[in-house]
Formats: sequence, structure tokens, C-alpha cells
Amino acid sequence: MATAKTTLYALSTCSHCKSTKKLLSECNVEYEYIEVDDLEGEERKAILADIKQLNPRCSFPTIKINEIVIVGYKEKQIKEALGIHNES
Repeated sequence: MATAKTTLYALSTCSHCKSTKKLLSECNVEYEYIEVDDLEGEERKAILADIKQLNPRCSFPTIKINEIVIVGYKEKQIKEALGIHNES
């Protein structure tokens, strides 16, 4: 499997964000993890602007895998974007 550039924009209190983080870790995916609610000031504004370009509703989790954007915990779509195929 080729390495995908993966970024997870999340909130520290969001259960769907935690599930997405767990899924990526279980699949041994290297990813950048940004807890938006822990950011402050200009850094927070800049990240929120980035997220709005990917997901105008600015909802969480927002996951970017290469050029694919997935909003919400959608295990099947996340695995497909990563090139992970279930053996079932």
C-alpha cells in the first residue's frame, strides 16, 4: 500500500473523531492529527479556514486522505481512500 498523506481535523470531545483516530491507528496509518478546539488565536483561525475549504460546514471529523475529503466517521470510505480492503 502506498503511503497516503492523511490529516485528521478533530475535536477533543467528539466521539466520532475518537473513533476515526482509533481506526487510523488500528490500520497503522501515519497521519497528522489536529485537535481544533485546543488551538488558539491566529493558528485556530488559519486551521478553521483550511477546514472550510475542504468542508464548508466545518463539521468534525474532517479527514483528508491525499486529495479525498471525508466528513464524519465513515469506516468504509476511509479504508477505500487508504487502499485498505477488508478480507471479509
